[in-house]
Amino acid sequence: MATVSEKLPESIDLSHHLSNVSKARPLSPLKGLQKYWGRPGLISLAGGLPSPDYFPFSSVGADILLPTSFPTQAGTSNGAFSWLWNLFSSGQTDSISIPRYASKPGDLDLASILQYNMSSGHPKLREFAKEVTDKVFRPAYSDYAILAHVGNTDGWMKAVLTLCNPGEGVLTDAWTYPSALACMKPYNINPVAVAMDGEGMRADALRELLLTWDAESRGMPRPHVMYTIPVGQNPTGATMGAARKKEVYDVCVEFDVIIVEDDPYYFLQEGPYRPKDSRNSLRQHQLNATQFVEELVPSYLRFDYQGRVIRLETFSKRLDAVWVGSLAIPCLQSDWKGKRKPRHKLHVDSASKWGLDGYLRWLQGLQNQYIVRRDYLLDCLADEFDLRMGPAPCDVDCFSGCDVYTAYPKSNRSIMSEKQRLTDEPLFSFVPPTSGMYVWLKLHLDRHPKHGMMNYNDLELALWKELAEAGVLFGPGHMFAADATVQEPEDEGHFRISFSNAEFDDLKKAISIFSRVIAKFFRPSK
Repeated sequence: MATVSEKLPESIDLSHHLSNVSKARPLSPLKGLQKYWGRPGLISLAGGLPSPDYFPFSSVGADILLPTSFPTQAGTSNGAFSWLWNLFSSGQTDSISIPRYASKPGDLDLASILQYNMSSGHPKLREFAKEVTDKVFRPAYSDYAILAHVGNTDGWMKAVLTLCNPGEGVLTDAWTYPSALACMKPYNINPVAVAMDGEGMRADALRELLLTWDAESRGMPRPHVMYTIPVGQNPTGATMGAARKKEVYDVCVEFDVIIVEDDPYYFLQEGPYRPKDSRNSLRQHQLNATQFVEELVPSYLRFDYQGRVIRLETFSKRLDAVWVGSLAIPCLQSDWKGKRKPRHKLHVDSASKWGLDGYLRWLQGLQNQYIVRRDYLLDCLADEFDLRMGPAPCDVDCFSGCDVYTAYPKSNRSIMSEKQRLTDEPLFSFVPPTSGMYVWLKLHLDRHPKHGMMNYNDLELALWKELAEAGVLFGPGHMFAADATVQEPEDEGHFRISFSNAEFDDLKKAISIFSRVIAKFFRPSK
């Protein structure tokens, strides 16, 4: 596994970014005793800890899949979940059991896992998370800390309240994760949208926004915190490359901005989509752990030599749907390391049993499964629509710089009359996602017969309702808008389609229904 061998610098003092509430929060008197916990021979009568003897569990066990359960080679699947029964019937599992009390010091046991514990997280979880951070994400400074949280939205909530005061703004991608916006708004902390292209947030747009910021006209001071999803960008599926991340990071250094990197899809980097007839060039061999890591685009942490990146990491998209993960955070001096620690419920994952190489082997197989899923959904679109690829028609939206697929009604073009061809209008466009779980569709609502009589939000909602009535739910695009007042032209709507969790037959059926409903929706009424 590749590591950085040279001596790394320490982070700089960024404690001026702490919010007023965070600065005023005192150290919990009981938490101040934590430094003594675990000292050999110590008899503690100070805390209100329940006795593990009274926990209603003698042990907890499970059969877990092996890290080698999924193939890493490109392939096909008969269904989304059919592999599961094959795995459990073929002996590709291992048993784990966690007793009430450990047989030797350092082992996991329920007495520690289910007990009140250090607010920074269970040592086993933090130890594993630090190994991943050191060897995979590789921060460019030395004195970072690992804290546990109960999911990236929880981590973001803790970060934004630690850093922002009411009335401030947070820089976000123009299209972004709705729950990240929703948890800020009750505290009067509002998103400030930054223009995107095919790689995500644009560095030039970010710099121009910060350079020309006028606090009086904007009604808020210049934002000093950024929230971004750089890999598998939610909802667009974009992947931000190393060069762009370096450009954005440099702008944030110039204007003293903290970057919160929400990266749940980091290991689901699927690469470019290739149609069915040109897939023989895909990877056909397994990579070792070092090769796998080197093929991944780097985290913002790789460029962070000052300690201004907070990385939100999660297991929820990779191992289970239990929301647990870790934050790699800068010191922000003693404030963050001590009394500002987020609190959480404890969870120790099966990944610690696998070890780092086993975890990375699992992720490589998981990555391949999502490649198959992504390709299958796009193949279904190709079966139902006439897809034509070309350059992005606009250089100021989230598709710019990419090859765009535009969907037309499927028909026998060889026997179409010239008059029929004149009505051969585009229905929607998309860029095949290179990471994550979603396809982002741009609806060509300017082609709708009621365009001009209904605005694009109403047209988008009308089509969404017709699909729902027909038995298919997509994510309506408007809910992903960071700022609906500065979005793309009003002749466009959007849908987000997830390919992560449906049986393949259901994916095919859903796209078939979509094809029928959207064709009817765009058909002129008689």
